[in-house]
Amino acid sequence: MAIENKSAGGEDFDSVFFDSLELSSPCRVFKIIVIGDTSVGKTCLTSRFCGGSFLNNPEATIGVDFRERTLELHGEVVKLQIWDTAGQERFRKSMVEHYYRSAHAVIFVYDVTSLATFQSVPDWIEECGRHAVGALAPRVVVGNKCDLRDRREVPTSAAQRLADAHDMPLFETSAKDPAEKEHVDAIFLTLAYRLKSCKPLRLKPPSESDVGHLWKARQQEALTCRC
Repeated sequence: MAIENKSAGGEDFDSVFFDSLELSSPCRVFKIIVIGDTSVGKTCLTSRFCGGSFLNNPEATIGVDFRERTLELHGEVVKLQIWDTAGQERFRKSMVEHYYRSAHAVIFVYDVTSLATFQSVPDWIEECGRHAVGALAPRVVVGNKCDLRDRREVPTSAAQRLADAHDMPLFETSAKDPAEKEHVDAIFLTLAYRLKSCKPLRLKPPSESDVGHLWKARQQEALTCRC
């Protein structure tokens, strides 16, 4: 279930998704980063939104995953570039500066069945501040794995207090449950609508050097990973 699934203006979503990213007209590009502890389901959330499917046996993200989705918001075409990084400290050190650079919005993810991942959210918020993610950049908090109801450790009330303290919407959902697909979409659409309304100029995509650095670091980590 989504705790909040409205656009910034309180209107219902009116969006069209495009399977093809080859568009004849230019569009605005927004970089959204997804952060949180390892194994909270960041990759599964981005896969559900961008591909409409759940990864039954996802491999641990090494370095960074990069996905895109193009959509139309009230007549304007925008592209969301979604960056999903490994939660492990050893994978983030070599690329953290490039990962946060030019981020337009942030999704903080925790696992509702793991209190420790929820308690880490303030640390991730602090890290965003250290790496100069703008205070006005739209942000949301997402509690994933709500399908595991019998294993819940994080009460909705506690998550709502945290979200309210940082002036962020709270979503609780499940990337695994197909019935939650619209709620997962609502997470990203909430950010897209807010970005659309507060960014009047066309935004440039991350530079080739940033992307190249991230992929190079990912390849290097893959060679040394023993997990």
